[in-house]
Amino acid sequence: MKVISVEGIVVGVTPYKESSKILNIFTREYGIIGCYSKGCKSIKSKLRLISERFAYGKFQLSYKENGLSTLIDGDVIDFFTNIKSDIVKISYLTYICDLSTRVYKECESEDIYDLMMSSINKIEDNFNSKIITNILELQYLNYIGINLNLDECVSCGSSKVVTLSLEKGGYVCSKCRTNEPLLDEKVMKLLRLYYYVDISKISNLDIEDNVSNKINMIIDEYYDRYSGISTKSKSFLKELE
Repeated sequence: MKVISVEGIVVGVTPYKESSKILNIFTREYGIIGCYSKGCKSIKSKLRLISERFAYGKFQLSYKENGLSTLIDGDVIDFFTNIKSDIVKISYLTYICDLSTRVYKECESEDIYDLMMSSINKIEDNFNSKIITNILELQYLNYIGINLNLDECVSCGSSKVVTLSLEKGGYVCSKCRTNEPLLDEKVMKLLRLYYYVDISKISNLDIEDNVSNKINMIIDEYYDRYSGISTKSKSFLKELE
């Protein structure tokens, strides 16, 4: 096995025996690495902090491509203390990691890691957790094969769209609209903005609650209908809301 040094975040932790853990470390270069962290539960262990769930840092591993790697050493880059001080933010962080793991298994694109970390960093910087998560969910649609057409009428190509059809997979114009309810113009514009914005460059999220809540409902319904992705963390978020 070769020794590698890689940046990543611990997205999953499973207790192993009395003093150890099995970690799932999400990295950009190697994807999700299964890793044995020996004796990390001990207070004196140098691996204790880097082996906590959601620890983001630099990991030195004895790497095994098709098996369980071994954690040798690590340095924490960020504890996300702001997120961890708030139960709602922790819940969104948990869901983002769970969703990103599921989406990565669908397509194994390096973009997933970048989108995930950009979203986590924005929540850590006090941007609205729900809106950031909705943006991420919408952008993930491309990677799981159920993307929406938010550029033109999905049926005829007209630019004069009036609402969204979940059944047809995108915006529709007045001529192609059947029984879909009309959407507020703000919702229409922001859905498209969510879809294309660079999460890492977001500097302002001044969005009315009724508009962001409507977008959240639309995205939830679309995921429930077509994604096939179901997580306990998302169910908990819905209860929390």
